[in-house]
Amino acid sequence: MPAISLDKAPQPAATKPEQIRNFCIIAHIDHGKSTLADRMLGITEVVEARNMRAQYLDRMDIERERGITIKSQAVRLPWRSGIDGQEYILNMIDTPGHVDFTYEVSRSLAACEGAVLLVDCAQGIEAQTLANLYLAMENNLTIIPVLNKIDLPNAQPEKFAAELAKLIGCEPEDCLRVSGKTGEGVAELLDQIISQIPAPVGDADAPARALIFDSVYDSYRGVVTYVRVVDGHLSPRDQIQMFSTGVRHEMLEV
Repeated sequence: MPAISLDKAPQPAATKPEQIRNFCIIAHIDHGKSTLADRMLGITEVVEARNMRAQYLDRMDIERERGITIKSQAVRLPWRSGIDGQEYILNMIDTPGHVDFTYEVSRSLAACEGAVLLVDCAQGIEAQTLANLYLAMENNLTIIPVLNKIDLPNAQPEKFAAELAKLIGCEPEDCLRVSGKTGEGVAELLDQIISQIPAPVGDADAPARALIFDSVYDSYRGVVTYVRVVDGHLSPRDQIQMFSTGVRHEMLEV
């Protein structure tokens, strides 16, 4: 077996754009976005069952204390489609539902091609359901209507499927039914995300352009910036320039 130089270790092959889906989950507060995200993390085996906890993507103490999402969180999910058997990468952003954090939602929508519009099928369509839907439509996103919490005894999926279909302009049977709590219907939702949401497009040979949609501070690495690459590609040690300030930075890792 030939030796492999540690200085020139083989780099993992980049995922082809046609195998990528960028989407976010949008909904009114308490309609189950974070719980659905938990089930997706579990089904795709990104997080082992022994390490799973409720509201896994909510990292701030105040989020866990109050049970709400304040900060958007992005995560990469590998998934083998049950439709064509191919491997895909789903880049998911879990967004806040509270009206005070609409800016977080708008930045997330700008980085995606599609959105999962989640409605609690015991409470129905509410204020932020409409507000987030209109934001998604303004960004020309593919919208997948989903009724959550079908396991509740007071759930009315047929009633709210008709309302949601009328609002979006689809058929009631197009509204998927899931339970973020039990996991029912979540695998089918992941397949529909692959089927309905288009792959990202861009010119890989053009000068690099990217949209910053989030940033966090890490005590070890400093500021970590999340970007959606529009054109070109980014590599460690590249010099990048912020469009708004003109300041240049060196990329440390990608």
